[in-house]
Amino acid sequence: MNEHKLYYDGQWQKSKSDKTIEVINPATEEVITTIIEATEEDVNRAVASAKAAFNEWNTTSPSKRTEYVRNILEGIKNKKQELADMMVKELGTSQTFAEETQVTLSTSEMEATLEEFESFEFEEKVDNATIIKEGFGVVACITPWNYPLNQIQRKITPALLAGNTVVVKPAELTPLTALLLTEIIDEAGLPKGVFNLILGSGEEAGDFLTSHPDVDVISFTGSTKVGKSLYEKAGKTVKQLVLELGGKSPMVYLKGGDLELAVKKAATTLLNNQGQSCSALSRLIVPKDELENTKEILKELYKDVKVGDPADDDTVVGPISSKDQYDTVLNYIQKGKDEGAEVLLGGNKIEGQGYYVEPTVFVNVTNDMTIAQEEIFGPVLVVITYDSVEEAVDIANDVIYGLSGGVVGPKEEAIKVARQIRSGNVFINDGEKTAKAPFGGYKQSGLGRENGIYGVEDYLEIKALFI
Repeated sequence: MNEHKLYYDGQWQKSKSDKTIEVINPATEEVITTIIEATEEDVNRAVASAKAAFNEWNTTSPSKRTEYVRNILEGIKNKKQELADMMVKELGTSQTFAEETQVTLSTSEMEATLEEFESFEFEEKVDNATIIKEGFGVVACITPWNYPLNQIQRKITPALLAGNTVVVKPAELTPLTALLLTEIIDEAGLPKGVFNLILGSGEEAGDFLTSHPDVDVISFTGSTKVGKSLYEKAGKTVKQLVLELGGKSPMVYLKGGDLELAVKKAATTLLNNQGQSCSALSRLIVPKDELENTKEILKELYKDVKVGDPADDDTVVGPISSKDQYDTVLNYIQKGKDEGAEVLLGGNKIEGQGYYVEPTVFVNVTNDMTIAQEEIFGPVLVVITYDSVEEAVDIANDVIYGLSGGVVGPKEEAIKVARQIRSGNVFINDGEKTAKAPFGGYKQSGLGRENGIYGVEDYLEIKALFI
């Protein structure tokens, strides 16, 4: 593991930086290691490496680019256990979730994109015009800590297939997964400069990268606040923006549907990964006369949820990712109490070593409360009641976000309601997600789409030749 090196120009590189960042195990609060903080000179070199590699990579045949990406996919499969174990250690996600979701999500999404890409045409005819699709150039990939493998994959897979070169800056909380992935990519044999990695904080290394005049696309996943700030950086040289931002997604239960299914689907997204998922169904919206039944189902569902060491196979909820995020979650819980919401379950920190918070459920929540409007990014579910279906739709849409959602109810009515929800994904009853479908948000949840061919299209320039 090259914690103290960066990767550009096809090899591991030493930095002259004397700044380091500690990587903390959130379950033990112990320092795992330290990583180097890239300097502006390091970033300049990484971007220069990507820029120099672009023309050749952009003119490399799509089939050859596909071959390289398949090599990365096989490398991930071969090191899936190492990757899962690393995420348990540096993120605190449970061992089961790391193995069954964190890694498999990456491989399944890559496979789906590669399958769709096989039939993608980079040229087409329109009257006397030849329409050509090609890469933009250098893509700056700024990724978050909650899915430290898949969030990088979601950017580099489509960007590389489209003919771009990339510079990745992973979150400083979870850089070790990114370093392990970089070892896999190095072994995949990509031409030098096509993939590059820098390390450091968003405030320094990330800022150097996103402000760089030779970066053509900024692809960012993270908070809406930071996403908004990238408009200014992108505007100076008119960079393309691909943004996957926050969410406060609703799960709407309609009378006549399976209430237990609705409750379980919402709650699971707040228990897995400690609720640290932007698409978590964190607002459970139910009819007023179903509130008591909802409470009983929640109590039964949560009673056997184990909170503890994420390395234990039976642990469901591990620690919050960092001290800062731990404090943020606790502050939101206190805010909910202060604003008059009722704590049905949890609501406290867990004393002892590690950043543990009790899985929490609030009831008697109104949609104007802070905990119903703002993304908490922790194991906190809020239950909101309604009198009419029209009111339920209004509540679902009455947030600044529009990333995901769910509706459980009689099929035709559920579809009708789902069509009215202003978000990029809506799950109806027990509908399963396909990795070929687009993922992305309405409103302040972002710009652009990820997954399948939809993700590739966001990394393509379009040229018309009139012959």
